[in-house]
Amino acid sequence: PDVIIEAQFDDNDAEHGQDHLQDTLSDDIKKLSLDTGEKGDGVQRTKQDDGPKVNDPNLLPDEFLQRTAKVVFILEKKHSRAATGFIKLLADRNSELFKRCAMFSPVDHRVPRVYVPLADCPPDFVTRPEGYAQNLFICRIVDWKEDCNFATGQLCKSLGQAGEIEPETEGILMEYGVDFSDFSPEALECLPQNLPWVISREELAKRRDLR
Repeated sequence: PDVIIEAQFDDNDAEHGQDHLQDTLSDDIKKLSLDTGEKGDGVQRTKQDDGPKVNDPNLLPDEFLQRTAKVVFILEKKHSRAATGFIKLLADRNSELFKRCAMFSPVDHRVPRVYVPLADCPPDFVTRPEGYAQNLFICRIVDWKEDCNFATGQLCKSLGQAGEIEPETEGILMEYGVDFSDFSPEALECLPQNLPWVISREELAKRRDLR
């Protein structure tokens, strides 16, 4: 069950249905099995002789087989699960979901669209959605069920107007998990407290000047 045998077929095969594809795969396996038998022991084999062995992938050399595997554990999540994008109302105004959620559309198309609670949106978003059409938001994905086309998440922050430098920059930093918060008091205490500060001659003498 963990062995996949690939066969090449063109667009016309799709028109002939699944039976045609199965015939194609079967013919390819027969050819490969026949070739393997001829090369292995130098004995001329016929399709009739090879009949019982045709469907046994173990008889095929490794170069004809596609190895497969499955993920057993996620060691480290590399994506921050945060994305920048825009919010809009759901299309179906009569659905129950319309009363509870809005749609978040990420700028990065590799990230799925996300249902976000209306409680996370601005208070007047439902009555005035066009006022937020060009506002960038940060959304963090919370879950993505197997049977749903869209993920679920929560809005973290309104960044501001799309196209402006500060909101766009902050969005990129948050997407990639870059900490741009203020330095702690402990870190600031390591800096000179008496300003203006100049480098002493003793320090200049023993350091390489990279300014």
